[in-house]
Parts: sequence; C-alpha cells; structure tokens
Amino acid sequence: MAGSRAHSLYHRHSSRKRSPPLDSAGQHPTIARGGPRAPARTPADHALHELVALSSALFGTPDEVEILRLAMDRITAAGPYSAEAGYLEVGGDLVPSPRDGQMPAPAVSRRVRELAGQDGNVTVPGRPWGRALGLRGLGGLHGYLVVTSRSRPTEAQRYLLTALVQHTAAALSVAFAHRRRREDALELHRLREERTALQRQLISVVAELSYERAVHAFMAGVAASGDSEEAVTRALHGLTGLPALVEDRFGRLRSWTGPSRPVPYPEPDPVRQDEMLHAVARQVGPVRIRDRLITLIRPRGEVLGVLALVDARDEADEHTVLALEHAAASLTPELTHLRNLAEVELRLHRELVEDLLAGTDEASAYARSEAVGYDLHRGHYVVVVRWSNRTADDSFAQTVRRAASAVGMRSLLTRRSDHVVLVADDRPHAHALYEALARETGTRSGTIGVSALSDSLNDIPHHYQEAQRALDVRRHSRDRYGTTFFDELGLYRILGPGNDYQELETFVQEWLGQLIDYDSLHHATLVETLSRYFDCGGNYDETAESLAIHRSTLRYRLQRIRDISGYDLTNVEDRLNLQVATRVWKIVLGGPG
Repeated sequence: MAGSRAHSLYHRHSSRKRSPPLDSAGQHPTIARGGPRAPARTPADHALHELVALSSALFGTPDEVEILRLAMDRITAAGPYSAEAGYLEVGGDLVPSPRDGQMPAPAVSRRVRELAGQDGNVTVPGRPWGRALGLRGLGGLHGYLVVTSRSRPTEAQRYLLTALVQHTAAALSVAFAHRRRREDALELHRLREERTALQRQLISVVAELSYERAVHAFMAGVAASGDSEEAVTRALHGLTGLPALVEDRFGRLRSWTGPSRPVPYPEPDPVRQDEMLHAVARQVGPVRIRDRLITLIRPRGEVLGVLALVDARDEADEHTVLALEHAAASLTPELTHLRNLAEVELRLHRELVEDLLAGTDEASAYARSEAVGYDLHRGHYVVVVRWSNRTADDSFAQTVRRAASAVGMRSLLTRRSDHVVLVADDRPHAHALYEALARETGTRSGTIGVSALSDSLNDIPHHYQEAQRALDVRRHSRDRYGTTFFDELGLYRILGPGNDYQELETFVQEWLGQLIDYDSLHHATLVETLSRYFDCGGNYDETAESLAIHRSTLRYRLQRIRDISGYDLTNVEDRLNLQVATRVWKIVLGGPG
C-alpha cells in the first residue's frame, strides 16, 4: 500500500514537468515509428520492484540479525539512502548490529537510546539528513534502523523508506513469533515429560508463558469461594499431581489430599517441630526438608500453619513452587480467620472464668456460658496448670486448651501470671491431661492441681484456692511433677496458709463423719475410743484402762471403727489422717457435737 502510494505521488510529481521535445520527424522519442512501443520503466517502477524483491527476501529469512542486515544492505532500494546502523531489542536493551564488520559510532548509539522508542533525527558528520526509525511490531519495539542521506529525500522517497521500515518490522515480528513458538514448543515438551497427567492437561490448554496467570486465577477462585483448607489441598494436588497437606504449627494434620497418607499420622515431636519452623522461616519461599516441599502460613510474622507437598522423587520445579506459593497465599485468609475466631472465643472464655474466680451472679454467668456453648449448671472442678519451662502467655494457654480438648475435657480457660486455670465439667483423669501436655510441650516438667467438686458457682473461688493448694503441695513434694487432687491431699489440706474453720470441719467430716453419725444415732463413743487409742500410742491395755472397758471390748470397738469408716488403722497414711482428725475434733471443734 505504501509502495502504491509512493508510485502515485511520483507520477503526480513527474506530470508537472514539460513534455519531452519532438524528434526530427515531429514525433515524441517515446513513440516508436511504425506503431506503439512499450513504455520505459520509471525510477518509481524500479524502486517498487526492488522493494517487492526485498520484502520477499525479508519474509523468507527466519533470523532477526539476517533480516536487519538485508534491510541495511538494500536500503538504496528506497532512495539515495545509506544505512548507518541497525539495532535489535534484546532483553530490554538495544544491541547494535555490525555493518561491514564496523560497529556504529558511540554518539549514534547514545542518541538512539535517548529516543526511548520514538523516531527522531540523528546527526552524522558529512550527512545533512539522518533519521533513527523504530522497527515496531505487535509485540512492541523490535529495534532501530539509522538511515542517512547526502541530500534531503523527496516525499515519494520518504514514503518508500517508510514502506521498507514497515516491511522490515513486520518480518522481524514474524521471526520473533517463530522463535518464541519454537522456544514454547521445546519448553512445553520438557514440561510434559516432568509433569503428572493433570499438569500435562493443564499446560496443553494454556501456553507456558500464561501458567502463572492460570495458577493465580485458580487459587484466587478457591480463596474467593470461602472454602476450607481441604479445598486448597485439593486444588494444589490437582495442579501439581503431588500429595498436598496442611498441618497446624504444632505438626498435627489438618488436611491431606492425595495418595500415601500415613495412618496413623505420626505424632509430632515438639522440639523437632520448632527446629523445622525456624529453619523454614529463615529462608525465602518454600524449603525442601527430606521428601517435602514446605512453606509457612505466616501473616504478620506469626506462624499459623504449614502447607507442604510430598515430593519423594524430587520432581518439583519452578511451576510447582509457584503453585505452592499461590496456594499458601489463598490459605492465609482462611487460617487467619480461624485464628481470629479462636482468639475471640478465648477472650470470652477468659472473661467468664475471671468473673467466676472472683465471684459473679449466677444469672449472668449462666447466660454468658450459653453464649459460648458451655453448660455451667453441672458440677465443676477447678484445674490449675503450671509448666516450669513455659510462660503462661496466650501461646501456652492455647497449648493447654488443645491438650484438654484432646483428652475429652470440656472446659473454660483463662491464664494468670504463672499458671493457666480451667473450669472443667468433669473430674480430670489422673494422668491423661498431664501426658497430653508433656507431648505438646516436649517436657514433663509440669504440675497440675485439681480442686474438689464444686456444686455451686459461688464456691468456685474457694475451689480455685483448693486447686492452687494441690498444685503447691505437689511442687514442694519429692515427686514434684504430675497431677494432684485436692481431695486426696489428706493432712496436707489443713497445713499451710489460707485454711479456716470450715476447712477444718470439712477435713474432720471426711475422715470421721461416718463415725460421728454412728455415735449420734446409737449413742455410742467410737470417735472418743479412737481418740483415746491414738493418745495412748496404740497400746491396747492403756487405752482399755483409760476408757474403763475390757480389752476385748476395745478390740470389738476398733473393728467396728474399721468396718464403719472403711479406713485401715494399719495403713500409715490412714492412721496419720485419722489421728489428726481426732485431734482437730477434740481440740479445735470441741469434741462431741
């Protein structure tokens, strides 16, 4: 089109000239004598013919450098031009192409780069006219052609030059497209050999250069759906063909999609888990640890979980890493939301427990407990947990909560300066909670104190003191780690600060209550007999004499004491608690009544 336009302009320009003179016969020289002659080829015709031939050569050349060389060598087809320099765009830079083994002058190269993709004048010594013309295609700037002339080109010559530049740029576009297609074909072939069947299907549909966009859109759709972490592992497994899994920060499995899931899932080692988290956190991006490719879900620096691919054959490449990173980004809002919910729930639990420990009205407590899904109408135990190597912060509170849930304890929880407090609706197992916390923390250096049963919300503050007392007794005993129940302390319940008359009564009632009731109903003196027996150091004769009864009568009474109370006078622990109880009964509580 440009050539035709130039041809037309050329003829219009030529028609303004005078007709050639007649020859001696009175005819124009261009008219053959004796009949019409073929018109002679004009300069414009010659230029168009050269341009067509050059265009054919340009589009038949697959190499960008050769295309630029042909254009520079045949620039004279467009007019009185000379090609001073040629440049190809490579990786964002303009690389000069030698002409006759000579590189362009530095001043010319500097000027071309200053144009920043635009056409512009170029100054070359000895050349009154010079232009740097951009070679542009659909993909953007392919390079530059720097053209000079010893005279100012006519309008037709400029159009011919424009046509040559456009043909050269179009040929470069075709060559670039062919090269990219060859490169894409090679890359696609490599990926098909490495990828699993699902990845082959995906990559056959989308070009390799759009893979990142496809993964991003896919994971963004999963995140927008608001689905759980199972949806993320399903999507990640589908994209990579590798088993995908989510663990919490403590190494416990939350979701697994793909084959070869371990059953049962290995119990995490807290020390090794922390070492792994620190190792991954120090790196940028996913990290390979043994047969897994691991990335952390870590908004604002806090680790909420672990996303991993099981890659036993070491097949993961940059596309697998890309998919893993996008999956982690889509999973982050879900885990953050769950964490926020857990924090709100923990705060509500904490506020309720704090009020229960301080004393609160029952109506308000019942209403608030229903709001958090907990039943306060049942009897309760207060449990105090302290671990020597852990500060009682939110992290440790969550650890205690998780361990309690794992052993089936329904509870409310709060934390104090050095311990965590639970209000549980059932008596804890003697060892289960302690063992679960030992696994969670990686150490057994912890102590748990459990109160007696509380039947009233108003008694919870008092039972909190019982749990603290049980914990304190255990911490100062020879075997200071483990679980201690207040109602199993015996004599230790009335030792130490904070004990009052009611506690003494409770202790006496526990150890002597059945005997006291028996004496009251039968007008007997079993408690007094037991007290005298201990006062006489267990001597039968002295005891019988002090009571003014026969030895056989004493033996009968002691046997009745064993039968009614259920305690064994030969057992050291029972004997000690019974003796203390009789002393308290006689001295502190005033004896019978």
